[in-house]
Amino acid sequence: MTMTKKKILVLCTGNSCRSQIAEGYLRHFAGGKAEVFSAGVETHGVNPKAIEIMKEDGIDISRHTSNNIDEYRNVDFDFVITVCDNAKERCPLFPTTAKKFHYNFSDPAKATGTEEKRKEHFRKVRKQIKAYCKQFIEDNFFQRTG
Repeated sequence: MTMTKKKILVLCTGNSCRSQIAEGYLRHFAGGKAEVFSAGVETHGVNPKAIEIMKEDGIDISRHTSNNIDEYRNVDFDFVITVCDNAKERCPLFPTTAKKFHYNFSDPAKATGTEEKRKEHFRKVRKQIKAYCKQFIEDNFFQRTG
C-alpha cells in the first residue's frame, strides 16, 4: 500500500523568518512523510538571521525561497498552519479541505537591542517553533494505535 505524502503549508506575513523556520523543522521531523511548503501574504525574502540560527541547530534553510500564498492556490493541502495573527487575519480564503492550525509566534525580526540580544530572541523563537513542529508531526503523522 503506497501512501501519498500529506501536504503542509505554513503561512506567515512575509515568509522570511517564522514560516521558514517552521518549514525547516516540519521537514526535519516528518522525515519524508510530508511535503512542506511555506508562504506569506507578502514576500520579504528569507531572513539571513533565520538561516544562521537554523544552521546552529543543524538545519540548512539557505536554499528556501520566499513565496507568496497565490503561488499555491491550486495545491490541495492537508494542513495549513498560520504562525502569526496577521497571517491568520489576512490569509485569503481558498477552497481547501485542509485542517487549519494557528499559533502566534513572536516575530524575531522585530527584536531590538544589541546583536547578541537580537540573536537570543531568534534562538528563543526557534526553540518555541521547534517544539511546536515536533509535537505537530507526532500528533498528525505518528499516532499511536492500541
